Amino acid sequence: MDVRARLIPTHVPARPDAVVLVLHGGASRPGSPMVSPTQLSVVRMVPVARRVARAGRRRLAVYRLLNSSRGWDASHTPVDDVAWALGQLREKHGDLPVGLVGHSLGGRAALLSAGRPEIASVVALAPWLYPDDGVPTGDRPVLVVHGDHDRIAPIAHARAVVARLARSGRVALVVVRGGTQAMLRRAGEFDGTAARFLAATLLGRPASGTAGRVLAGEDALQV
Repeated sequence: MDVRARLIPTHVPARPDAVVLVLHGGASRPGSPMVSPTQLSVVRMVPVARRVARAGRRRLAVYRLLNSSRGWDASHTPVDDVAWALGQLREKHGDLPVGLVGHSLGGRAALLSAGRPEIASVVALAPWLYPDDGVPTGDRPVLVVHGDHDRIAPIAHARAVVARLARSGRVALVVVRGGTQAMLRRAGEFDGTAARFLAATLLGRPASGTAGRVLAGEDALQV
């Protein structure tokens, strides 16, 4: 596995009950350069990771993954980096359940990694998807949060993937009015919903707001 991928801890309690892996997006660049910790797509996930850690109330170990290269290289994709990271987390924390939360291409990587046995729940934020992406989620709870003003990751592709997943899995789509790919407008709906959903599905913690509505059984929301 490509050792250029890196794990950055956000919060690591002494005895966590579960682990969350946070996945960034970011477009490709010529020559597949290494990911920089300061690129905007990486920095955008810092508040998401912190929000998840706060929602976990010292029971969640939260790590951010920096991919081995920018974008989606067909010879070594972000899904491969997720597999590497999960191996590292298993060495650190044993067989704890893992939640994934990813943005844009990281959202795609999260969904495509959902079938791995250690994955307990998945959140895809403004995921960049192909409508025919095969996503093996099984019975894991999956949440997709997408802005209706996203001009980079077509929401129609997300709807197509969610509709297919809904035939056999537990998946919900939350559409954020005015939300864009950067998730800066109405950021609380993206970050907060993801954090509360992960805390609830991994720790059994009650969820409020949009996450609470999803976990109560609503599978198509506009907020």
